[in-house]
Amino acid sequence: MKLSEIIEGIEIINRFGDMDVLIESLTCDSRQSAEGTLFFALPGVKKDGHAFIEQAVSAGASAILLEDSEYAPKETPWLQVENGRQAMALMAARFFDYPTRMLPLVGITGTNGKTTTSYIIEGILDSAGLPTAVLGTISYRFAGTVIEASHTTPESTELQGILRSLADKGAKSFVMEVSSHSLEQHRVDGCSFDVAIFTNLTRDHLDYHGNMEAYRDSKLRLFKHLLMPDNFKPNRRAVINLDDPAAKEFINASVSPVILYGLSEGCNVTARNVSSSVTGITGILVTPRGETPFNSRLVGKYNLYNILAAAAAGVALEIPLSAIAEGIEKHKVVPGRLERVDNEIGVTCLVDYAHTGDALENVLSTLKELATGRIITVFGCGGDRDNGKRPVMGRIAAGYSELAIVTSDNPRTEEPYTILDQIRAGILPLGLREYRAEELTDGKLKEKGFVVIENRHEAIRLGAAISEEGDILLLAGKGHEDYQILGTTKHHFDDREEAVLAFRERDRYV
Repeated sequence: MKLSEIIEGIEIINRFGDMDVLIESLTCDSRQSAEGTLFFALPGVKKDGHAFIEQAVSAGASAILLEDSEYAPKETPWLQVENGRQAMALMAARFFDYPTRMLPLVGITGTNGKTTTSYIIEGILDSAGLPTAVLGTISYRFAGTVIEASHTTPESTELQGILRSLADKGAKSFVMEVSSHSLEQHRVDGCSFDVAIFTNLTRDHLDYHGNMEAYRDSKLRLFKHLLMPDNFKPNRRAVINLDDPAAKEFINASVSPVILYGLSEGCNVTARNVSSSVTGITGILVTPRGETPFNSRLVGKYNLYNILAAAAAGVALEIPLSAIAEGIEKHKVVPGRLERVDNEIGVTCLVDYAHTGDALENVLSTLKELATGRIITVFGCGGDRDNGKRPVMGRIAAGYSELAIVTSDNPRTEEPYTILDQIRAGILPLGLREYRAEELTDGKLKEKGFVVIENRHEAIRLGAAISEEGDILLLAGKGHEDYQILGTTKHHFDDREEAVLAFRERDRYV
């Protein structure tokens, strides 16, 4: 495609050189530059892409898009824009021939519930005869094609390329988790959303956004700026959790009609006669188009909200109620979301991604209602991330558990014991007994309390050793992740694999 064709509709401040140069690829990584590449020089959090223009040109880049003309190359064609990230997203969508303009696209934003909701929507759309591609925290996938997720929402050039590839492979609809980072950085600005879902808003990513207001505002962009009806999609809808305290702000921000879901009065999509147990949730789904029974293998009230969010998206897309009910029932198990690890001890061992205070409390409060034995929780908090949630998660884990085992998550470049001390500070006011690891090696738990074990491998081994038949052992924080980040290096580490090994070798530990 010619550069002049790619920039149609983009506000250009200044330009230089041949605008009809042929562009064969797009990138904002100078290391991927080659002949025919359009290189986007973007200011970043850690590095400024303008500093890599010379490297991109040396590699053969055919054109440069930049914000600061002082870095402009002398001979290579270049364009200057005010917002490079936004221009890149819009240009990427055009370059890949607008893959979401003619196919349904559901975007899900919120602190918790995005991944599970995306899986349920996938089941609903598949039941309606719309083979679905899903882009989210775990992977970007369709049919037999699975691409490991580098981010919850990838960079716009990568995103549009993936969407085009999956559409070409036969996808007839898309479901996308939309992170606050991607909204702030305009990664999804080239996407044509049919439905935008808001699940909930609780503390997360404040290391990046700074405060809750900025975090909320980043998510509001999806409803305020990216859901505007147009000629291609005139019937867009916002789906909002009325029971969340931030609902009113999202309702007021939406530029499209709103469908409200939840359990309180005034919801368009809700449920009645709900029954929940360790085997799942059943009830009657209530919608503006009628009612239908539903049955899900998911557990807990927070997953009921995920079911209602997905059902409301189905209603927004005018999916038949029968397909909505079928999709809820047949949805796939979500990796790392209350995923069971079988063992011969009779312990209910569950691996869950819960890594915020709200998510952890949702999981533990549900397990507390269903538990017949003790709850033992192994958890930690990530390094180089919001440290304000650490004492909160400590208080929640210790409050709901007979034994909270505080350990490392992904320490990254932080000193692990600094993180553990901040978690411990939230537990101490509860007045619980603090065990030393050696006090528990006999496998006996004398009273409710907590223990700090920095090594996650050893922490999981202790959790398996302490657990008895009828107990629940929750391994929280990492979920589907199969790595641990120590310093700047990823090491293979999978809570599910570690749990299998810990139960197999249980007698050696005690």
